Amino acid sequence: MKIVRDSRGSEIAEAALVLPLAFMILLGIYWFGRAFNTYATINHAAREGARVAVGHTCATCASPNTAPTPATVAAAVTATMQASSVDTSKIIAYPSTPTPVNCTGAPAAATCNVNSNVTVCNNVPLNSSSPYAPVCGVTVTFQYPYQFTLPFTSLNNQQIILTADVQMQGEY
Repeated sequence: MKIVRDSRGSEIAEAALVLPLAFMILLGIYWFGRAFNTYATINHAAREGARVAVGHTCATCASPNTAPTPATVAAAVTATMQASSVDTSKIIAYPSTPTPVNCTGAPAAATCNVNSNVTVCNNVPLNSSSPYAPVCGVTVTFQYPYQFTLPFTSLNNQQIILTADVQMQGEY
């Protein structure tokens, strides 16, 4: 009983100081984890779009070997994002559509098209550190906004723009 009488509520005061800080750290971990999850999801969606974009139609069939349309690529991106419950209506087009540069060895001229705010560039040289001939392929690019909700901080309602930019070698 003597120990209880001598503490005079110091544990309650310490808890009142520590618990809000611990709660804010846990909230920060949660929201930064959600931001990382969203970033991984949009990159996965861009990879799926690029995978669809490099897969041309049958080369040995009677019909000509053609690339998928930008609408098909955008549909693959949105389907992947919807599967992860990410709002596809928030997709933002990349601020500037790149000027397509023709790639040596590509079957057709380079093109860049925007469909559903997803930029798809076909038959373009890819950024490569290889000392050999440039690699031709496709790029799929878009942006996605993410908003933090961390009360009592400077990050409350701050919006960051996550960018998905994927390159994949073409199958010619």
